[in-house]
Amino acid sequence: MFFLDSSDPKDILDLFAWGVLSGVTTNPLIIAREAGAVDLGERIRDVVRVSAGHVSVELTAETEAVMIEEALGYHAWAPDRICIKVPFNEVGLRVNHALVQRGIPTNVTCLMSFNQAYLAALSGATYVSIFSGRVRDMGYDVRPVIAETRAQLDREGLRARIIVGSIRHFMDVNEALSAGAHVVTVPPGILRKMLHNPKTDETILEFNTAWANRGK
Repeated sequence: MFFLDSSDPKDILDLFAWGVLSGVTTNPLIIAREAGAVDLGERIRDVVRVSAGHVSVELTAETEAVMIEEALGYHAWAPDRICIKVPFNEVGLRVNHALVQRGIPTNVTCLMSFNQAYLAALSGATYVSIFSGRVRDMGYDVRPVIAETRAQLDREGLRARIIVGSIRHFMDVNEALSAGAHVVTVPPGILRKMLHNPKTDETILEFNTAWANRGK
């Protein structure tokens, strides 16, 4: 399953027309890069309008009470669509558990290890987001993290689904899915690169040229 890692309504509308996407993830860095000082509520409502499935919106507050208040505000924008993205730490686990008890879907994010992903899953997260590229930046292979997390979720029957993000190459997508990710959240540029193979382009051109030249 693929989510789109973007906050750009134009890209989201275009790529959802392919019929291969099941949700959207955003984060403060993506929104700052793509939209600058845009009103967050307006931007997320536009994303919801042109997409389907969960739209993850990340908390930026750092204290428990304010994070919960922030989460409730975001969730109210589209209660059937908004998934609250909770940064992983001790406060984040408490916030995640409180939101889960209210029936609000959550995505615990910035996970780099099996231990973190397992704790997030135990706290009731809808999604646990493992950051592939950033794990590799530390010099580690992310595939065992994904595989061990998937095995433990399946073994205990935990409801959490693994999202693998921080995707930098389309081979990261293949490896994440092979290792057991339920979802890979893919930037628009990577998703478009997945379309192309020189032999495919060559073959289509050969067929179309043969048809155009028939009877000549």
